[in-house]
Amino acid sequence: MQNLKLGEKAPVFKLPDTAGKEHSLADYPDQLVGVIFSCNHCPYVRSWEDRMVEIQADYADKGVQLLAINANDAHTYPADSYSGMKRRVQEKDFNFPYLRDETQDIAMAFAAERTPEVFLFDQEGKLAYHGAIDDNYDEPENVKQHYLRDALDSLLSGEVPDPAETRAIGCTIKWK
Repeated sequence: MQNLKLGEKAPVFKLPDTAGKEHSLADYPDQLVGVIFSCNHCPYVRSWEDRMVEIQADYADKGVQLLAINANDAHTYPADSYSGMKRRVQEKDFNFPYLRDETQDIAMAFAAERTPEVFLFDQEGKLAYHGAIDDNYDEPENVKQHYLRDALDSLLSGEVPDPAETRAIGCTIKWK
């Protein structure tokens, strides 16, 4: 699998959230959309979840929407099941849709490898940033590089994110 390249359009998808409502990128026209491959059990994801909620809260009024997608094999990792996702949304009070990619087709189309892994699309639906949320999953108070926030700020100012790519750090996606 080869990751999407900067400037490429996002793969088309329609996936259900934890309430059964379907979401696609077409639902968010003219917005910046951050697709974050996620799951319920990964300690990296769990460490970054609060920051994901904060980013959505801080940028929602600026035309930004985060979408988390769980593509992990729930048979091998029962904590990543659809019912586990519903519990996680309630526990963490997510302010963004948490979508289920049961077939793993969307994760494959993105060539996603990790949880969490960010794919940030500009208002035209083109990949503008790919990688990590920031440079310190374990100690939020010691973050020095706010990659996703910086990329959002750049795009909102009409600039190209720099860096536009970083290394995603986290658990591997659990393939069937």
